[in-house]
Amino acid sequence: MPRRPTLALALMVVLPAVVGAGGSERMVLGDPHLATVPRTVAEAERIARVTAAATQFDEAEPFEERPAGAATRFSYPNRDAFSSASANMPFERELDFKVGNGLFKKLWVSSPASTRASDGLGPLYNARSCQRCHLKDGRGHPPEGPDDTAVSMFLRVSVPGPEGPEPHPVYGEQLQDFSVAGVPAEYRLGVEWEEIEVALSGGETAQLRKPTWRAENLGYGPLGPDAMLSPRVAPQMIGLGLLEAIRTADILAHADPEDADGDGISGRPNVVWSKEFGQRMLGRFGLKAGAPTVRAQSAGAFAGDMGISNPLKPEGWGECTEAQAACRKAPHGGNPEIEDAALDLVVFYSRNLAVPARRDVNDQVVLAGKRVFHETGCASCHVPKFVTHRLEGQPEQSFQLIWPYTDLLLHDMGEGLADNRPEGMATGREWRTPPLWGIGLTEAVSGHTYFLHDGRARSLLEAILWHGGEAQAARDRVVEMEPADRAALIRFLESL
Repeated sequence: MPRRPTLALALMVVLPAVVGAGGSERMVLGDPHLATVPRTVAEAERIARVTAAATQFDEAEPFEERPAGAATRFSYPNRDAFSSASANMPFERELDFKVGNGLFKKLWVSSPASTRASDGLGPLYNARSCQRCHLKDGRGHPPEGPDDTAVSMFLRVSVPGPEGPEPHPVYGEQLQDFSVAGVPAEYRLGVEWEEIEVALSGGETAQLRKPTWRAENLGYGPLGPDAMLSPRVAPQMIGLGLLEAIRTADILAHADPEDADGDGISGRPNVVWSKEFGQRMLGRFGLKAGAPTVRAQSAGAFAGDMGISNPLKPEGWGECTEAQAACRKAPHGGNPEIEDAALDLVVFYSRNLAVPARRDVNDQVVLAGKRVFHETGCASCHVPKFVTHRLEGQPEQSFQLIWPYTDLLLHDMGEGLADNRPEGMATGREWRTPPLWGIGLTEAVSGHTYFLHDGRARSLLEAILWHGGEAQAARDRVVEMEPADRAALIRFLESL
């Protein structure tokens, strides 16, 4: 069952900071990115009641069909299911959403160009627009054969340093498979698959595919024996503003880094430095929770994925390192290539991509699967619900009961899923718990059912069977349970 946060953690979370000559300093992680209104005692008591773990599974809980609260969008389960604005968005803000959508889809071109507002691409890049990776605002996929591109996927790279991982001295932090004229691309993504059969109860079996990722056709020499690679598939975009609006204290109340309660789950926060706010903040975004805000995540994607300089990543050459001389000298589109106002519109769009309504919340098989989900221990990491901050200036995200099914913490997922590449405070075996809302619409939106950080899982069942580490016990229960319960669990996940 999910852990009960202590009152002390719920009120204030204090974590160790940097140890200096004068001894151990302390820091309090707050929410400087939000204009918050403090909760009253009565509100805190009401929130505790509505976010308590489910105890009965005969019918849906109140408001369960609205996973994003008033922002939930009731729409058809088709390719556009992830592309609507928050349902509670005031009319006067809809134009900002639409302009942000246009910038999200915008195709950037290399410099110099007659379209000066759109030049600055590269010199190294993975895609020409945000939409190229997050097609229909959905999930990317690994290459499906020699004729398929890897446009919605790339490899992160780093090398060991004296104080932790450092950017590769030649290839930087991310490998780009495209480049402008006159500049060599960095690599081509290669993969080999190994099929693994898993025996399940009731005489059933499942097939897993284990990938071996390769950086081929390297444009700037060998990576070297110390290079650490990590494959990353573009995630879905829905509900980001609501995740950003959850109180840091409420997230950290689920952390148990020493497994003090002995349940085998030891979620840890990834505490990262925010250039925006000049302080340490809770990481929430990215597969290892390496970004604290939607704006930081968006700025990093503009620079790393497209080579577009911006206020948080001002280098005109994007990811080019000093060892890539021709890349550094190539023309660029000014500094910055996307300015504050345009970046803010993309961030507003990204914050407000609506979470679709749940389907079949009172279906008896779905309810049975929900019971299995809780009894198996899945809710220990995939925490069902939170209530967001009461906010000024963000009516779409303010004081909403949401159902993201994540704790936004890092968990050891075992050797099978390990990329062996640390990131911030995350180890090479740890990943942030991904939100599950909208996961049942992946095929409708993206045309496939590939899951996990590198798309290796071809179904929700395969994704579960790859769980290890802290999730090993829950995974084994799924293997051993009655086939009908296993099918009900999958049916519940498909309803999210």
